Amino acid sequence: MVITRTPFRISFFGGGTDYPAWYDKNGGQVLSTSIDKYCHVTCRPLPPFFEKKHHIVYSKIENVDHPDEIEHPSVRECLKFADIDHGVTVIHDGDLPARSGMGSSSSFTVGLLHALYTLKGKMVSKHQLAMDAIQVEQQHIKENVGSQDQVAAAFGGLNRIIFGGQHGVRVEPIIMSHDRLESMQDHCMLFFTGLSRTASDMAIHWIKNTERNDANLRRMHQMVDEAVEILTNTSHNLREFGELLDEAWRRKRELTDNITNSTVDEVYNSAKQAGAIGGKLLGAGGGGFVLLFVEPDKQEEVRSALGKFMHVPFRFDSLGSHIVHYSHNLGGINFR
Repeated sequence: MVITRTPFRISFFGGGTDYPAWYDKNGGQVLSTSIDKYCHVTCRPLPPFFEKKHHIVYSKIENVDHPDEIEHPSVRECLKFADIDHGVTVIHDGDLPARSGMGSSSSFTVGLLHALYTLKGKMVSKHQLAMDAIQVEQQHIKENVGSQDQVAAAFGGLNRIIFGGQHGVRVEPIIMSHDRLESMQDHCMLFFTGLSRTASDMAIHWIKNTERNDANLRRMHQMVDEAVEILTNTSHNLREFGELLDEAWRRKRELTDNITNSTVDEVYNSAKQAGAIGGKLLGAGGGGFVLLFVEPDKQEEVRSALGKFMHVPFRFDSLGSHIVHYSHNLGGINFR
């Protein structure tokens, strides 16, 4: 039996430049961090005594004989990608709801691939894990998703992630003092709008308008450099980070009419009036979680103003996807 734990992520800057349609021509980069909210995936060989070959448990339960019959797109394509030809049980359990802008689908794909590789006795690098998850989601499932979520889930930590060029993906950890990192975390608040949506369905609207969004995407790319400078150069006040987030949210809203809605605007505007410096809706738009950057002494006022929305405290994660349980007793079934 293998159990993987893979973090969800928060993207601060650069979202949109991590789509191949953009970075293959222009290069892209994001500033993001993984957080202490996780996707757990349990995999074990399913002995050949059961009526069906594969047993899949998530919000539904599937029992099938062949991967092609599996409805869950990531499970179906990961089993085929990893060339699993013996029966398996796959069980998913997440700390946050799906379709909420936290990169949950990519965390699941990364965690499942990690578990399947381990069942086969293979150790893979974080880079390979990320690149394989990108391939599965973009080329096999054919979802309209970017490339940042898979990298953030595999590597973990607060990073600048660079896309394009001969390396394809490069991860640069953000180095700062412990006190400054703690202070940055202390400024972050997360609220759930209660709305869920599918990222692939939302992203397609503005992927088609990449050329029209050229100026905004170039500015969003530039903001990553500015944000890293604010974090790593102590001559800058962290308030500047929040102000930059506010600009990034205004830019993101211009990508397509589907990015925001009345509920999201209510959360953001109420938070600003209560003292938030800036923030953004996480993910491709339409719902999910709103990240806010708020000075600690103003956070009680913001919580009060957003009383009908769920506040989710969090801290940063640094491990990325990892194995939390591995049993060598695989029931006598050989995985190639």
